[in-house]
Amino acid sequence: MQRRLEPELMNGDAQVQAYAAADFSSGDQATIEAIQRLLFATSPLPQDPLVVDLGCGPGNITLRLAGLFPQARIIGIDGAESMLALARGRAQQQQLEMSFLCQTLQEVLRGPLLGQADLIVSNSLLHHLHQPDLLWKVSRALAAPGCRVLHRDLRRPSSDAGLQQLLRKHLPSAPEVLQHDFAASLAAAFEPQEVTEELYKLGLNQLTVSVEDDRYLVVSGLVKS
Repeated sequence: MQRRLEPELMNGDAQVQAYAAADFSSGDQATIEAIQRLLFATSPLPQDPLVVDLGCGPGNITLRLAGLFPQARIIGIDGAESMLALARGRAQQQQLEMSFLCQTLQEVLRGPLLGQADLIVSNSLLHHLHQPDLLWKVSRALAAPGCRVLHRDLRRPSSDAGLQQLLRKHLPSAPEVLQHDFAASLAAAFEPQEVTEELYKLGLNQLTVSVEDDRYLVVSGLVKS
């Protein structure tokens, strides 16, 4: 799967700090509800599960997971601090393409969490990765047998007309400082078929890809081995 370059790179700390300050509560709550549905449809988690949030944003999901699983070990791979570090890196080198986050995920592949995670989630990662397949490799490497996986992100309609319709519907709800980044991210996101093909190539054909509320692409299911 080829990464589509965003029309404009994130511009400076002010815009990234807006991510940390903006209210994404409705989208975050939708992710938590989707996690609860996924858990309800499968066997119970262990009493002290390891939950990994692959992040990309202000880290709200990590906090909500901590409330949802008070006995769990919650690990947030990325959050607002990483976003700020990325912004500083881009200020120095405008061609930087999320190498900070990709480097972090590569380190995860060599770390002590391999094969330990009982639940892996991400709320907004697909459209940021320069190497999208790295997300799936990390998910597979972290997963303990029976691990639940849930990723939600913006989706890109298959036609320009559909993209413009989606922008007209949802762009006004984005904070002003983030509106251009929202449009760029949406244009850079992926169609369900593209993600499905990538999952099959990596042997993750037990995960399902669906569309939610015409705005989000959802990948969910169990990693059995």
